[in-house]
Amino acid sequence: MLTVSGLTTHYGSSQALFGVDLEFGTGEVATLLGRNGMGKTTTIHSIMGIVKPGGGSILFDGRELVGQKAFRIANLGIGLVPEGRQIFPNLSLWENLVATASNHLGVANPWTVERVFELFPELAARRSSMGNLLSGGEQQMLAIGRALMTNPKLLILDEATEGLAPLIRRKIWNALEQIKGGDMSILVVDKNLSDLLRIADRNFIIERGRIAWSGTSQALADDRDTQQRYLGV
Repeated sequence: MLTVSGLTTHYGSSQALFGVDLEFGTGEVATLLGRNGMGKTTTIHSIMGIVKPGGGSILFDGRELVGQKAFRIANLGIGLVPEGRQIFPNLSLWENLVATASNHLGVANPWTVERVFELFPELAARRSSMGNLLSGGEQQMLAIGRALMTNPKLLILDEATEGLAPLIRRKIWNALEQIKGGDMSILVVDKNLSDLLRIADRNFIIERGRIAWSGTSQALADDRDTQQRYLGV
């Protein structure tokens, strides 16, 4: 589904990524882990075309993404749940869901507003509420639902549960577990290691712009030295 090879990215004269390599397949859940400032969001922004890579290759479903515009990358089937949620504050919850909804890839069982409400029942009662009146947890569930409404092949979540109450975090992890599998892959950035290891197939740890470790969830769960060295847990 996604193969990143030798990815380099700069912000002006400052280099942020130094040859990032990661790969995972259709239907898999992968994580991108690391301390703050190590290059997680830059990697995601490079994949999405928000930041222009300086070199390397990003193959998505066999297509090269490097050099393509962000909107074209999204149209290829990548849905992003950005850090900070970035919902439309002056649109209602329902309007946020349908504003960018599409099924141009022809998914057989597409995501609809009703399916999103089944995944997050809390949102149904708030469908008429404006985006800026929703709680942080409701906004995050809405951001996930909005991304799903584009019927992506790959769902990327940047800081999936940052700053949320434990109950809301649990609901989000349960939702991701429900949608895992099938033809859609998921890439998650988050700091809740125990929850990530429960749902992830592959894990990549980034350290100062380079992939320092990769492996299965069982391998990472058993490797306390790696956890301490790169994640500080």
